[in-house]
Order: sequence, then structure tokens, then C-alpha cells
Amino acid sequence: MNKADLATRIAEKLQISKKLADDFIALFEEIVTRELANGGEVTIAGFGTFSARERKGRIGVNPQKPSEPITIPSVVVPKFKAGKALKDTLKGKRTV
Repeated sequence: MNKADLATRIAEKLQISKKLADDFIALFEEIVTRELANGGEVTIAGFGTFSARERKGRIGVNPQKPSEPITIPSVVVPKFKAGKALKDTLKGKRTV
């Protein structure tokens, strides 16, 4: 499912226009992105938690010259931890 499909399903379920559903998705993305960029996290009970974490730097191997090590810097990456209800649904213990 892509963003357009998701907007279509939201519009059908809520009986709203597809444009309004698109706006909702865009706003959700913006809010989550800003919160993570500011060091916070977004928790949706039962669904999961979006957060940002730092991946530590490390020494890697240059693929063009395997004998030459390269330094890979640390970077902040997004993380998603699934909530219990989502996990149970995927395991078949719960229906949607």
C-alpha cells in the first residue's frame, strides 16, 4: 500500500474527500518528523512508538580498496517499536 492508497482508504472509511485524507496524512508526517527532529517521540497506544536514536560511528571497509579502512560517522536514524496490539494482530491472536 502506498500513500495514495492509504488516503483513499481513509477517505472511504471516514466518508471524507480524498484531498482531506491527503492533508491528514501530510500533517501526520509533518508532526511526527518535527517531534523526532526535536528529540521527542510519538506514541500511539496499541500501535507503536516512533523515536529517533543515534547509530554510533564505526570503522568500515572501502569496497573499492578492501585493505583500506574508512570511518563511518555516527548518525541519527528513525526507529519504530510496534505496540502490543499490533504485534498480537500480526501473530493472529487478535482480529482487526
